[in-house]
Amino acid sequence: MKIIAKRESILGPLQAVIGVVERRQTMPILANVLLSAKGGHLSVTATDLEVELVATSDVDVQRPGEVTLPGRKLLDICRALPDGVEITLTLEGERMTVRARKSRFTLSTLPASEFPTVEEINAQQTLKVPQKDFKRLLDQTHFSMAQQDVRYYLNGLLLETSAKSLRSVATDGHRLALCEVDLPQGAKAGQQVIVPRKGVLELQRILGNEDQILEIAIGTNHVRVQIGDIRFTSKLIDGRFPEYGRVIPNNPPRLVTAVREDLRQALQRAAILSNEKYRGIRFAVKPNLLTIQSHNPEQEEAEEEVEVTYEGEEIEIGFNVNYLMDALAAIDGPEVQIGLTDGNSSCLIRSGTESTSRFVVMPMRL
Repeated sequence: MKIIAKRESILGPLQAVIGVVERRQTMPILANVLLSAKGGHLSVTATDLEVELVATSDVDVQRPGEVTLPGRKLLDICRALPDGVEITLTLEGERMTVRARKSRFTLSTLPASEFPTVEEINAQQTLKVPQKDFKRLLDQTHFSMAQQDVRYYLNGLLLETSAKSLRSVATDGHRLALCEVDLPQGAKAGQQVIVPRKGVLELQRILGNEDQILEIAIGTNHVRVQIGDIRFTSKLIDGRFPEYGRVIPNNPPRLVTAVREDLRQALQRAAILSNEKYRGIRFAVKPNLLTIQSHNPEQEEAEEEVEVTYEGEEIEIGFNVNYLMDALAAIDGPEVQIGLTDGNSSCLIRSGTESTSRFVVMPMRL
């Protein structure tokens, strides 16, 4: 195997896939990336057995072939070389020689035949979605995924298809985030799959805000997304996602409307003196005024007043301030609506303008 390429043609694909290469591996080959050169193209593959990324670029292939190399070492070498330099990769026995101008590096290799790859995913349906819409689905819900919960099906994000839309839902049992986008060409069937946390975070890293149409292939055990020259494949979590519709308050009777940025800043200030472990704050709502209070074990207190639009009886309720701030950060638009039922029920948060996203936060006892 021998290829000649500009530094950027090797660095670009390496940077795209390196996120799934774990530093501590049980299998040495998982610290490597698979290089495959043929027909004027170089493809670089990385996997951690749960998520696989493949990125391709155009190179001058002198001798086709495939081999695996230490991923992070090759990335560090390419990063350290000057811009625009020409790099030659030559496989000699079990060693790969990397040459660029007056630099030469020799890297150890492992056989490509030992590298685990996902070939066929038996796609049951393929969806076409604009890249920016799919990115929005993930951005507006990912923060509500659980981390290392024993209910393993919560450690990921639900993707649900219906005839006309694609929906993402995440919950950790204390809060829930939901977002949906229209599918220009619809979906063949209603389907629910759970993408693991690491897969969601990798997708967010490589997605952009372009109008470019993505192809999302959903199989029985895998999901595959083609993003330009990058192909993402992830195993799915085998489990049943909770019936999330039951926890979303339906038309809460008390509506509080506030300027999103004013409320966010008031919460940020009140959070400074909240209990560092439980992060609790108290909402006290009365006509056209919201009072936010926090205190901590050192007997320190904070109080903020925010002007709101509210017509109704007084109500007090406690929340985790981090959950509220996460939801406000995800909302688009200048205004936010908070729907309250009573002092012991979850609140529903959404934008005052668009209604494609909804956020539910459970109350706290303070």
